[in-house]
Amino acid sequence: MLIAHLPAGYILGTLAQNRWPGRSGIMAAAMLGSVVPDLDMVYFHFVDGGRTHHHAYVTHWPLFWAAVGLVALSVAKWRDPRYLAPVGAFFAAAMIHMILDSVASPIMWLMPFDRRALELVTVPAMYRNWVMSFMLALDFCPRTPDMRLGAGPRISTIAARRGHA
Repeated sequence: MLIAHLPAGYILGTLAQNRWPGRSGIMAAAMLGSVVPDLDMVYFHFVDGGRTHHHAYVTHWPLFWAAVGLVALSVAKWRDPRYLAPVGAFFAAAMIHMILDSVASPIMWLMPFDRRALELVTVPAMYRNWVMSFMLALDFCPRTPDMRLGAGPRISTIAARRGHA
């Protein structure tokens, strides 16, 4: 879902601005929330060296975003209800990020309680560079016989996909 996150944040921000006109910061919050889960890529590349799939980090745990979002919304309601719309837009965008990632990449929806990951489509690693595998797969190109959709959602563990199970 390489090119989906910012446009999804923009769409969410536009809808939220229409719903709560006159509230400042909604668009910025939605667009920031749509990409903030991928800030873990800095750690992935510069600290971890790519040893752990970045979707295994806490920034890609939907329950993390739901819990922090509930706390943030409660604090916003208590401190100043004017902040409810941008805070809500931020965390809604982070959750949309999780949904979009689940289309073609494993997301552990119940982590830390359950390590099973859900993805709707598996993109085969056909090229050394993972970006090329995604660019030339279902997201951007018509389907080929060697890239078939599965019968339904695939549930696995990230460790099992990498051969560490």
